[in-house]
Amino acid sequence: MNKVLEVKNLTKKYDHFTAVDDISFFVNEGEAVGFLGPNGAGKTTTIQILLGITSSTAGTIKFFGKDFNKHKKECLQRINFASAFNTLQGRITVWENLLVFAHLYKVKNPKKKIMEFINYFEGEALLKQRYWDLSAGQKTKINLIKSLINDPEIILMDEPTASLDPDVVDKTLSFIEELKKSRKITLLYTSHNMDEITRVCDKIIFLDHGKIVAQDSPLNLTKQIKTSTLKLTFDGKKEEMEKYLKSQKLKYEFLNEYTVKIAIEEKLIPSVIFGISKTALWITDIEVQKPTLEDFFLHIVRGKNYVNSKN
Repeated sequence: MNKVLEVKNLTKKYDHFTAVDDISFFVNEGEAVGFLGPNGAGKTTTIQILLGITSSTAGTIKFFGKDFNKHKKECLQRINFASAFNTLQGRITVWENLLVFAHLYKVKNPKKKIMEFINYFEGEALLKQRYWDLSAGQKTKINLIKSLINDPEIILMDEPTASLDPDVVDKTLSFIEELKKSRKITLLYTSHNMDEITRVCDKIIFLDHGKIVAQDSPLNLTKQIKTSTLKLTFDGKKEEMEKYLKSQKLKYEFLNEYTVKIAIEEKLIPSVIFGISKTALWITDIEVQKPTLEDFFLHIVRGKNYVNSKN
């Protein structure tokens, strides 16, 4: 597969503080890569370097096989950026903002292109409004449209759906999924919404304190968490359930008199349910919650170790 983006030994230092610490990764054509980590992990700094907003202390960046520092103008014509925290020109209208960017990117038939995205995201009513009069969600929507205006080959997305209504978020993610299929668009995507990341991304790069601490698919990362959650609703005495769970040395928490949540390895669930069936208790409902990407996120930020899987 063609590497759309290749980063080697990227480092960014501010005096005695290292924001990005010798990271290397690549993103293939048509791939959506989630760029995750707690606040202060170095995600936004890395994206700013990739956009040429901030210079790196060391390391190399290649877009489409070309050195970014030597071919910056050419590379920037083929990429774009979306963020809920980005600000366009406040004193001019949405239409004027989008038209300016369309001309900057030398978009053919700019008015037609703008209207295609405006219609899709149902933003017709915003066109004549000044940008600074928009709500946070409306600004996010316009920033997203701006990022698509030049038919980019790769989009760097930093919390692109923050402040959006759930319906618009779903529509945005559906549009991104369609772009991946129809145009093989490439994404580098940061978000604190793990469901969003799981839905959109093929691979996760996890940063912590400026370093890459994990790289793998969402599924493989969640498999690193061995413990599932078994939630049981039962008919009988709470003391009887507690007696059994203690005998099995299981970690548990009663949510109410007749519901208990048990931390357990998935392979042990059948034997535990079978064991309970031999007591005086009657199980009325069973719910198994498998580990999620959010569990892995918490696993990392709380200091658990993870062996880097693959690049």
